[in-house]
Amino acid sequence: MIKKCLFPVAGYGTRFLPATKSMPKEMLPVVNKPLVQYGVEEALDGGLNEICLVTGRGKRAINDFFDTSFELEHQIAGTDKEKYLSSIRKVIAQAKFSTTRQSEMKGLGHAILTGELLVGNEPFGVVLADDLCITEDQGVMAQLVEIYRRSNCSVVAIQEVDEVDISKFGVIAGIEEEPGLFTVTDMVEKPEPADAPSNLAIIGRYVLTPYIFEILRHTPPGKNGEVQLTDALLTLAKTSKVLAYKFKGRRFDCGSVDGYVEATNYVYENIYLKDESR
Repeated sequence: MIKKCLFPVAGYGTRFLPATKSMPKEMLPVVNKPLVQYGVEEALDGGLNEICLVTGRGKRAINDFFDTSFELEHQIAGTDKEKYLSSIRKVIAQAKFSTTRQSEMKGLGHAILTGELLVGNEPFGVVLADDLCITEDQGVMAQLVEIYRRSNCSVVAIQEVDEVDISKFGVIAGIEEEPGLFTVTDMVEKPEPADAPSNLAIIGRYVLTPYIFEILRHTPPGKNGEVQLTDALLTLAKTSKVLAYKFKGRRFDCGSVDGYVEATNYVYENIYLKDESR
């Protein structure tokens, strides 16, 4: 039973400056909800109700968001505005939150390792809030948890990407065991198109076994001088099974301005307006 989900939320969000100078990028709203709330709701949908936040300097707003605002609630109690708090109240009621701080930005692998204090010796999910995933039925984390329950090994979410975008991702090569599910044989972090082992790119959703912490402790800095989770997962794949799953749904890269605007338009037209008309 996987209960914990790790959220690395310590990054600076430099591509959204000056907005992120004093505001966490994970709090950027997609219509009326911040990115991090979408991610937590997805984790809860997968049965992961212990939310572990790896934060950093200037990220207090995230912790405050997942807390009760007594002044605000008192101010709007009994008015028609109270309904706008229903989704976050549901999240706060269902989830348990814990936090630790990443004192230096040394890459995703380092952020995951920092979260060991919160996760302990058990399997866990990882959600990168920059990647907004919209699905019709099961959320992406629920899909990965289902695969983990029958395979008992680490699972990463993948999607096919165009050659022009391949250098933005970690990329896998693998043996397709069943439609859309691959046993990983190779992983490369942000390769040039000519060096990419496939067009199957890793996106910000993982289910990991706790042995990944031991591997990360001994993983040297890689691409950009950072400790790369991709490098650690490749080491894990050489000693035990790692699966990659072509998830069902649509992903938006909300770490980029173009992707963020695309996500906002999509959510407004396909989700928000439908909910408002009910």
